[in-house]
Amino acid sequence: METKPGPDLTSTPLTSLMEALTLTTGMVEAVSLLALGSVFTAMQTGNVLFFGFALVGEGSASAVATSVSLGSFAAGALLGARLESAMEARKRRWLVLALIMESALLAVAAFTAWGLVRADGAPSARHIAVVALVALAMGMRNVTAMRAHVPDLPTTLVTRTITALVSGSSLGHDTALGYGSGASARRGVAVLAMFTGGILGAWLLHLHWSPTGVLLLVAAVVLAVAAAVATTSRHRPPPTM
Repeated sequence: METKPGPDLTSTPLTSLMEALTLTTGMVEAVSLLALGSVFTAMQTGNVLFFGFALVGEGSASAVATSVSLGSFAAGALLGARLESAMEARKRRWLVLALIMESALLAVAAFTAWGLVRADGAPSARHIAVVALVALAMGMRNVTAMRAHVPDLPTTLVTRTITALVSGSSLGHDTALGYGSGASARRGVAVLAMFTGGILGAWLLHLHWSPTGVLLLVAAVVLAVAAAVATTSRHRPPPTM
């Protein structure tokens, strides 16, 4: 199916805002892995493997937590797809609303985690409830990032970005993967943002911040990104993929 050509988002402030969202993913996964148990809430590739390990009784991952995260993530992707496509059909700014909803879900997750101690062994029912809410938000985030379609910034994973960064560099010299396109800087920033977010989240937990505090900070950053998108006159609704 043909799509109309959209604006070049690589030269808009949206690129920087998506980098900020990539940083928050690192913070979210720091909370997930270090405080909620051996479970991912954004990078679901890890959960597919953890779930398999748990089913045969190997490793520390919980089959319940990983399966809940996978299911909630899928539900979030479904919710995001239906909501954002409906908003776009009505010519409304779906990106702003999607980010506001993500921020709200993260805030609810933060308050659900109020007073929660780090998971030691099998996660409790409340740990799993927080996992479900954060994974729901991250499922929506993935749809949002895919629809925004900013190159090299899916915001919740960096494997493909690292591959493109290396292959499209002066060492890889692969023109099919961006050599000579000037994309290396953007790709490098994307990887650095994820790394920095992971360090920041882990550091805050090391300083005895609660999961609630870290998740509220992430929710605030996402809300700030929504406000920035809403007030950026150069941004127009991205094309439908």
